[in-house]
Amino acid sequence: MAPSEDIKSVILSRLKQFDRSVQSRDTGKVISVGDGVARVFGLSEAFAGEVVLFPGDLQGLVFNLDDEGAGIVVLGPDQLVKQGDEVRRTSRLVEVPVGDALRGRVVDALGRPVDGRGPVNAMESRPVEFPAPGIVEREPVDTPLETGIKAVDSLVPIGRGQRELVIGDRGTGKTALAVDAIINQRGKDVYCVYVGIGQRESALVRLRNLLEEMGALDYTTIVTAPAGDPPSLQYLAPYSGCAMAERHMYSGGHALVVYDDLSRHAIAYRAMSLLLRRPPGREAYPGDIFYLHARLLERAARLSRERGGGSMTALPVVTTLSGDISAYIPTNIISITDGQIYLESELFFAGVRPAINVGLSVSRVGGAAQPEGMRRVTGKLRLELAQYRELQAFSRFASELDPATRARLERGERIVAALKQPQYHPVPPGIQIALVYAVVNGFLDRIPTGRIEQYERELAAHLKSRQAGLLRDLAAGAWSDATEEAVRRALWEFGAAFSPGERGGEQGDAGRGHEGNKEETEQR
Repeated sequence: MAPSEDIKSVILSRLKQFDRSVQSRDTGKVISVGDGVARVFGLSEAFAGEVVLFPGDLQGLVFNLDDEGAGIVVLGPDQLVKQGDEVRRTSRLVEVPVGDALRGRVVDALGRPVDGRGPVNAMESRPVEFPAPGIVEREPVDTPLETGIKAVDSLVPIGRGQRELVIGDRGTGKTALAVDAIINQRGKDVYCVYVGIGQRESALVRLRNLLEEMGALDYTTIVTAPAGDPPSLQYLAPYSGCAMAERHMYSGGHALVVYDDLSRHAIAYRAMSLLLRRPPGREAYPGDIFYLHARLLERAARLSRERGGGSMTALPVVTTLSGDISAYIPTNIISITDGQIYLESELFFAGVRPAINVGLSVSRVGGAAQPEGMRRVTGKLRLELAQYRELQAFSRFASELDPATRARLERGERIVAALKQPQYHPVPPGIQIALVYAVVNGFLDRIPTGRIEQYERELAAHLKSRQAGLLRDLAAGAWSDATEEAVRRALWEFGAAFSPGERGGEQGDAGRGHEGNKEETEQR
C-alpha cells in the first residue's frame, strides 16, 4: 500500500472517532489575591456559597458576585494562589464528613483530621449550610439536658433542643462551664461537638487531653479553627460543627454543640467582608451580621416524633468587654437565643465559681426543662438569692442590722456557698435536689459557711450508701409528699451525725439546728 493510502486510512479512522459534542467549562482567572481573598474574572454561572478550585485543588468559597467576576475567600493558605491562575467551578456547596467515624477526633473547619490519627473514614457527608427546621417540625423543649452544675440546673435549666448563651468577660469561666456540660453527658447517649474559634492551639490541645482524661472524648468531636487559621476557616468552623451535630439530630439522636466563641466568629466575618469591600455598618460589621448567627443558631431544635424525635442543643459563647452586655454582638445573640448564663467578673474574683449572676441570667424555657423535684425545691431559691444581693448592698452602709435581716443575709451566704462547685466535678441530680432542699429549708443555718463543702461531700456519700433508692427516684423526677418526707428524714438523720471538720464543739449546734429545722418545717 502506498504511503498516501496509509495516511488516508489514519485520517479517516481519526475522523470516525472525533467527538462533535460541545463541552463548556465555566472558568475564571485570578486578577488579584491577598489577605485570604481572591478577585476572579469570569465564573459567570457561579452561585453564592459555591466551592471553586484553584490549582492544586485548593478550595475557595464564592462570596461576592458582580458583573465582572467574583470575590472568593481562599479556604487555606493564599500564598499558593497567584495572579493569572485558573479557577474552576464545582457546582456544589461546602460539605464536611459526618457520622460516628468523627467521635474522638480533632478536625479542622473542612472536616480534615489534625490529630495525627490518620484519615477520617466517614461514609457520608453533609453541607455546612442547611435550612433550619420549620415550626411544624419542632416540639416544645421539655426534657432536661443536665450539666451537673448546681447553679445552672437549679436556676437556669437547659433543655434538649434549647439555645442557651454563655456570656461574660474574658477569664470568667465560660469555656469551663461549657466543658463541664460536655463531661456530664458521659453515659447519657448525647453526641457532643466542641467548636474552638480563634483560640490558641495550646488551649485546644489541653482541652483535648482533658476530655480524654475525663472519658468524654469517646463521644465528642473537636472542630478547631485556631487563631493562626485564615478568617475564612474561622468563619466556616461553627457551620461545620453544626452539620456534624445536625446529622445526629436528624438520625433520631441527641447532640450538644458548643460554639466557643461567636465573638471571634463575628470578627473573622467582619475581616472577610471588609476585604471584599462590603459596606460596613455599626462597629464596622456588615449589615447581615445578625443573619450570620441567626441562621446558625436556629438550626438547634427538638424535632417532632414524625421527624424522629432527635434534638440538638446549642451553647454559644460570647465574650464581653468590661461587662458590657449591651454591645452589638451580645445583644444580637441574646435576641436569638432562649436565655443566657451571665458570668460576672466581680463574683469570679470573689471566689464564687461558677460566677453566675442570677439577676442577669435567665432560661426562657424555665421549669419545663427541669425534673419535678428540682422545680419544686428551687421555687424559693432565686427569690432568696435576689433578696440576699439587695440586702448585701444595703448592709454595707448600715451600722447595725436587725435579727431578721442578719438571718436572711446568713441564709444567702450559705446558698452562695452551697452553689459553689469545683471544675470537672459534676453533681448528680438527686444530690443536687437534696442539697438545694437542705439550704432553702434551713438545714444548713447552723453549719459554718466554710464547712458547707464538707457537708455536701459527706451528704453525697451518706445518700449514696444509705439512700440509693431515694436518689434514683429524685433523678427520675419523682416528687410527692412521701418523697419530700423521705428527703427530710434523710437530712435529719445525716445532720444528727454530721461533724463539721475538726471543730467538734460545733457538732451539737449542727445537730440542734436540724432538730430546730424539723420543728420549723412541721409548722410550715
